[in-house]
Amino acid sequence: MKTLVRRPRNTWNELPLTFDDLFNDWNSGSERSHLPAVNISEDSDQYKVEVNAPGFSKEDFRIHIENNTLTIYVEKKLENEEKAEKFTRKEFEYRSFERSFKLPKDHINETNISANYESGILKLGLPKAEEVKPKPARVIEIA
Repeated sequence: MKTLVRRPRNTWNELPLTFDDLFNDWNSGSERSHLPAVNISEDSDQYKVEVNAPGFSKEDFRIHIENNTLTIYVEKKLENEEKAEKFTRKEFEYRSFERSFKLPKDHINETNISANYESGILKLGLPKAEEVKPKPARVIEIA
């Protein structure tokens, strides 16, 4: 299993994270401090993306792929109002984030991507295209 590789950044617009030069996180510098942690891993059949995003519901997420870019967007608006005899108290909460990852061109079978949100973790399964899956070793018989 391959793991996320952290590379030093030299400029503000250089991509901060790479996954063996396949996945590029397009979110830069100061924006990163407000973004949820992401784990990216790979096995022989698929890439896996896990986003630590507690406090949301699955309806808050919007996930799409366009031009080999996976975008995860979430938005939550809450308004609590408490009324008593002489006062009204309102509390508003607004939380959102967006993460975009440049996907390896022609490496993902986009029609079979899966997504699951449970216990505050969004899990995406990005199946590999057949062309990039590892092939078993072939034994060649000597005649």
